[in-house]
Amino acid sequence: MTAGFTQILLSIALISGLVYYVTNRCGSGDEKKQTRPNFIIILADDIGWGDLGINLPGRTSHTPNLDLMAQQGIRFTDFHSPASTCSPSRAAILTGRHGLRTGVTHNFAVGSIGGLPLNESTLAEVLQGAGYYTAMVGKWHLGHYGPYHPSHRGFDYYLGIPYSNDMGCTDAPGFDFPLCPPCSSGIAVYREKRGCYSKVALPLFENLTIIEQPLDLWTLAEMYTTTAVRILHRSRQRGQPFLLYVALSHMHVPLSPALHTEGDAHSVYHSSLREMDAVVGAIKNASDEINKENTLIWFTGDNGPWNQKCQFAGNVGPFLGRWQTNRGGASAKTTTWEGGQRVPTVAYWPGKIAANMTSKALLSGLDIFPTVLSLAEVEAPSNRRYDGIDATDTLLHGSETGRKSVLHPNSGAAGQFGDLQAVRLGQYKAFYVTGAAEACGGGRGRQELHDPPLIFDLSQDEGEGSPLDSSTAEYQSALEQIEQEREAVMKDIASDHVSHADYSVDPSAVPCCNSSHINCRCRTRTRQSSSTLSSKHPAT
Repeated sequence: MTAGFTQILLSIALISGLVYYVTNRCGSGDEKKQTRPNFIIILADDIGWGDLGINLPGRTSHTPNLDLMAQQGIRFTDFHSPASTCSPSRAAILTGRHGLRTGVTHNFAVGSIGGLPLNESTLAEVLQGAGYYTAMVGKWHLGHYGPYHPSHRGFDYYLGIPYSNDMGCTDAPGFDFPLCPPCSSGIAVYREKRGCYSKVALPLFENLTIIEQPLDLWTLAEMYTTTAVRILHRSRQRGQPFLLYVALSHMHVPLSPALHTEGDAHSVYHSSLREMDAVVGAIKNASDEINKENTLIWFTGDNGPWNQKCQFAGNVGPFLGRWQTNRGGASAKTTTWEGGQRVPTVAYWPGKIAANMTSKALLSGLDIFPTVLSLAEVEAPSNRRYDGIDATDTLLHGSETGRKSVLHPNSGAAGQFGDLQAVRLGQYKAFYVTGAAEACGGGRGRQELHDPPLIFDLSQDEGEGSPLDSSTAEYQSALEQIEQEREAVMKDIASDHVSHADYSVDPSAVPCCNSSHINCRCRTRTRQSSSTLSSKHPAT
């Protein structure tokens, strides 16, 4: 960030402070609207539970800002993503509903004409309807065509990419395995090549407009940081509570850390971790400066590391899924093993959340939706059922009473998309289907159906290496309770208002700012500093 841009931010902060004082101290405006809490939700992509330094003490930490936030707030050790791939997890976080209810059971494509069904309400839509200013920075991946775009799903402002950062070529690709080529001048065909999209350039949206295609991956973190900080400073001028949803591209490949120094592939990953952590730190510092006593920051991940990417994948910590890895195949992203679902999670709210707290409560990204609405004193739409729970007591009062169960759907590996292939109930976890996700080196393992299911006692076997003996009383008791819970949830879903997502693909739906160009190439902003963007496209 340049010295000149720092001065601009300081000037904005001084002016904003005067406006804030006049608006809030002189008695104008709706008092309740002024005092409702603000929310910053930060979602990391493909991050491992063991990537957070404080989760694995005694080793070099690459996340000092997140470690500090955990020390000043609460760290969750048993928090789970709602699914193990991008679109299903994000849909569940923003709606509080399983993919079997929303219809979002696997990832949307570059040419998808659909997205999160329009009859599903996002957290942003509900808060926006209650008077909140809503902004999003980062990856959406819930539909970009027509009404599925984030600008039509409750966000007053949006800057980001419509899907994952490997779903389009760039002129300067990041670190990847296999290596993605840069945008070429070859045949203009929309296709996937060697595990990466080699023809259609990756677009950057501001609201409904593509402002750069292909975007520069190497400056994306700085742009996201600058935009998020600017949104926070301008929150004073607006004088209304806000939701800021920051969906980072870190730690999804390709990795493109701006300050990477030469070294092995692991150093690339560590550099990316430090860059991600710096983004979080900048957002936290800006929030602290503005209104930390009234702002909840919630950091979590959308799923575990992408094993297939080898040295460019994250650390699952002790959650190794040994039963699976001993038979070949991955045990993290796209799977229902702990490494694919258990994600590092921290919440921070000075004066409301006690410092240096560690919670073992069983929680899920599904719980963000109802918890935020509860804290905002906003009612969720009543014409549907929810899978999340209100975790306010855990956040604010240290309660260890979390969820009764977590149901893990398949969303990218074996079987039918959306199937509830694993069920966690207390300390026990049952697997009905295993296998068929690609690991580093290409091994996939063999898909296996388990009837009766494999059951692991995670209190004794967090690495999921040795299932319980099915002939024991412990196994039979656990199985009976798990089957009852699974059946109850499936019956509830079957009797609910269930949506259906359109996964049709049409080349005309591919985001393109210039259809006459081989790569849909255009640029409406300069490559100087992202401060240029702030003057031409203000986040208001």
